[in-house]
Amino acid sequence: MSLKRIQAPIQSEMHIFEQKFRDFMRSDVMLLDKITNYIVKSKGKQMRPMFVFLSAGMCSSTGTIGEVTYRGASLVELLHTATLVHDDVVDESNYRRGFFSINALWKNKVAVLVGDYLLSRGLLLSIDNGDFELLRIVSNAVREMSEGELLQIEKSRKLDITEEVYFEIIRQKTATLISACCGVGASSAGADKATVDLMKDFGEKIGIAFQIKDDLFDYGTAEVGKPLGIDIKERKMTLPLIYALKNASDKDRKHIIYLVKNKNHKADKINEVIEFVRKSGGIDYTKTVMQNYYKEAIEMLHIFPESEHKMSLMELVKYAIEREK
Repeated sequence: MSLKRIQAPIQSEMHIFEQKFRDFMRSDVMLLDKITNYIVKSKGKQMRPMFVFLSAGMCSSTGTIGEVTYRGASLVELLHTATLVHDDVVDESNYRRGFFSINALWKNKVAVLVGDYLLSRGLLLSIDNGDFELLRIVSNAVREMSEGELLQIEKSRKLDITEEVYFEIIRQKTATLISACCGVGASSAGADKATVDLMKDFGEKIGIAFQIKDDLFDYGTAEVGKPLGIDIKERKMTLPLIYALKNASDKDRKHIIYLVKNKNHKADKINEVIEFVRKSGGIDYTKTVMQNYYKEAIEMLHIFPESEHKMSLMELVKYAIEREK
């Protein structure tokens, strides 16, 4: 199912959201306005606002979406975009979603200031409208994302990441934001605390499955834009490799870790690691774990009455783990 079809129940809301989001970023400073216009033009699939709107529609007693939800979706996008702009500076990345990154076009100093501006716009949007619960949910997510990044940096130095640590890293780095989207959607629709917490748990499981899918791409499981073995080159220990090493002999484990640690990554050495992971069952094991998270998440939606929003939300979840890029 295409994203366009999944968006059907919220098509008008997404269209209105795009304009509102642009208005929330608007500035009288010409350079800043030029850059925020560029950000809007280079937007991705907008899956996160979709999670917000579909969650709100499913949790709303009337099925309607109000201004609070538009602000919630904008808050998520503003803070998420700010983190992406800053990430590109930290990673010295020149591209984002096939476009030049902000730091590549306007240099690091401007990129950092733009990230700060987007962060402040998100905070003020919530404070000015009294959306304190939404701000709490999203701020906690941003805090955890930062902690997850630092935990990964700490562990990547020694390459001693266990499955337990891996899941904590991806929960913080990726899943907390999807969790926040679903929690914001439910809260903005007037859902009670139990329902908001359930939707946050649902989003967390989907976020973990989403990141596992991304990690599988590194081993050539689909035709994607992500270069083969990029995680290995960056010494990122993901689930396929963690599983393979855990079940390897001491000799094989030491050899593979040596290859991963080697800074002069040649294609044949990367391919050797990938082949080792495949033969060790790391790919199959990882796919099974991803499917289990998917099934657990879908089960959580059964308490909600049938609706277009619920059906599209389930399809969006399916899309997230079946996508080819």
